[in-house]
Amino acid sequence: MKSAQEILKNPFLNKGTAFTYEERKQLNLIGALPSRIQTLAEQATQAYAQFQSKDKLLEKRIFLMNLFNTNRTLFYYLMGQHIVEFMPIVYDPVVAESIEQYNELFLQPQEAAFISIDDPEQIENALNNAASGRNIRLVVVTDAEGILGMGDWGVNGVDIAVGKLMVYTAAAGIDPAQVLPVSIDAGTNNQKLLNNPLYLGNRHQRIYGERYDKLIDKFIAAVQKLFPESLLHFEDFGRSNAAKILEKYQDQILTFNDDIQGTGIVVLAGVLGALNISKEKITEQRFLTFGAGTAGVGITQQLMDKLMRQGLSAAEARKHFYLVDKQGLLFEDTPDLTPGQKLFVRSRDEFANSNELTNLAAVVKAIHPTVMIGTSTQPGTFTEAIVKEMAAHTKRPVIFPLSNPTRLAEAKAADLIKWTNGRALVATGIPAGDVEYQGVTYQIGQANNALVYPGVGFGAIAAAAKVINGETLSAASHALGGIVDPDQPGAAVLPPVAKLQEFSQTIAEVVAQSVIDQGLSKEKLTDAKAAVAQAKWEAKY
Repeated sequence: MKSAQEILKNPFLNKGTAFTYEERKQLNLIGALPSRIQTLAEQATQAYAQFQSKDKLLEKRIFLMNLFNTNRTLFYYLMGQHIVEFMPIVYDPVVAESIEQYNELFLQPQEAAFISIDDPEQIENALNNAASGRNIRLVVVTDAEGILGMGDWGVNGVDIAVGKLMVYTAAAGIDPAQVLPVSIDAGTNNQKLLNNPLYLGNRHQRIYGERYDKLIDKFIAAVQKLFPESLLHFEDFGRSNAAKILEKYQDQILTFNDDIQGTGIVVLAGVLGALNISKEKITEQRFLTFGAGTAGVGITQQLMDKLMRQGLSAAEARKHFYLVDKQGLLFEDTPDLTPGQKLFVRSRDEFANSNELTNLAAVVKAIHPTVMIGTSTQPGTFTEAIVKEMAAHTKRPVIFPLSNPTRLAEAKAADLIKWTNGRALVATGIPAGDVEYQGVTYQIGQANNALVYPGVGFGAIAAAAKVINGETLSAASHALGGIVDPDQPGAAVLPPVAKLQEFSQTIAEVVAQSVIDQGLSKEKLTDAKAAVAQAKWEAKY
């Protein structure tokens, strides 16, 4: 039998003052706790008061992380009561501060597995030690080279994996004892970290090429061996590796890349929601993506896949997309293109002035986009002049400034509404309040991946899926985009985070049904709703 201190220090077993008298006798906890036996609700009231006493957002996050490290059930019960308030604190945007100060704030690893490129023979051992006998069904792994809006943060980026898993449980209900955050430490090119004497990761430049590829292959083989029923979720890998890993493994194992697929799904859902409001067809849109990195290309690929599902050929669909990066519009002869970018380059023959299309303003004037998506991390680049130029050529411009945190957003929602006289259909990458303009309250959708990945991942796990394919992702986008009310004045293009748990359940059921309908389940399932209900974990003692 475990000792009293072992139980009280295990966040999966600990109930704190909620242990009943009989449990205290049975587990040798008599005298190890105050006499009063509290309910979970009483503990939550007490904890929330402590949370409210903290002044700074980072202090609030540290308090919540300490609660998470102490008692998982209480943490998720409390988060379920305050999900809108807690989401930006446990994840984006406050997680950015936590990542930047990870080494200075480090107290404990939060059951994460740390895998070093300098010690590849220990991968299985590292995963086994971190899992500690738990039945792992979901692994979120990051090498933290490409954290959106932040860049390369080495081992500090493990906080991203921990935060993602918090959202998975809070939103969709995966058992927190069945998840594993993983940091792949391949070094870092962040000189600030390398110069920091407290940095906890490998103190060398990031490793690329064959040595890195072998590490990833070995890691994936170990996950498949140790946790064969698990979903492997990739997060914040860099441009040179993210798409390459996904393309290699997406048809072989149950895997998902949130930056490529998750971002694409939620943006497609937002576009579908916007077109529900404008009553326009997706096949009639001209899409401009500003910022052609992993997220921007992933979004474009998801949108193109949708156009092809609407009956367009690949060649026809590709004509609807324009990628703009730091060089301007991407052409066939643009140097140093990534494989993903090459799929969407334009021919210079299309434009009389192709040499002048070196900035966003020039491109907008030349192509008259109807949908403009920002993943550039270039603040304020959707200027009044650019937005007005776009709005002059389309009745309901769809504009999504998605870069985050707030300081990196391409535009503010209130400005977009004002500059288009209320015609813009807007989603932002960070939470935005309602906008009052000329007597109408405009609700601003947040194109946050958290709206979609918990339901997608949980639905796939509940249905024992072999893979997650384009058909399933499209079904998830339609489920999310169909939740908005298109006839409400000022309606948001995406549902609010306040209803995250409700529509995560809907998405999980839709995903599970898609898996079953396609014959992609490892089990003989027929009832998607029952499968999701059976797999769902609830925060209760």
